[in-house]
Amino acid sequence: MKKALLVTGALAALALATGSVTSGSSELAGPGTIKLTTRQIGMSYNDTGAPGRGPGDVVVVRELLYNKGIRRAPIGHSEMVCTYTGRRWQQCSGTYFLPRGKLVVAGSLRYREFFKLAVIGGTDLYDNVNGSVSASMYSRNPPRSILIFRLTI
Repeated sequence: MKKALLVTGALAALALATGSVTSGSSELAGPGTIKLTTRQIGMSYNDTGAPGRGPGDVVVVRELLYNKGIRRAPIGHSEMVCTYTGRRWQQCSGTYFLPRGKLVVAGSLRYREFFKLAVIGGTDLYDNVNGSVSASMYSRNPPRSILIFRLTI
């Protein structure tokens, strides 16, 4: 039993050592989860067509990012741009600015109150990551959400 665990550990170490040569971030050792809360600090809506929501209308949202387990002050911010493709559906792209790098997300959403987008990359610590981010709004005034990033390398 001990020999099997030792062999498994050695193989895992070898896989990590060879994988770090090809992965983008040498500091990010494996899949991980980042849990944050947000507070919206700005939102603008550009109605480009007929009055009311419709294709081509653009929403820009800015938020502060918090990890209350670390400190009460914001640890970063986010910027998201969404273009309506219909009356309800939006195509979005955004960047989350964190202390050790940026995470870039993109995808389609219907409701800003809860959504899931793809993590399509990042910089610095998050160079070459993938995964997803899920958001759930828990307050409307001011708008606040819980974010959960599930990252893979």
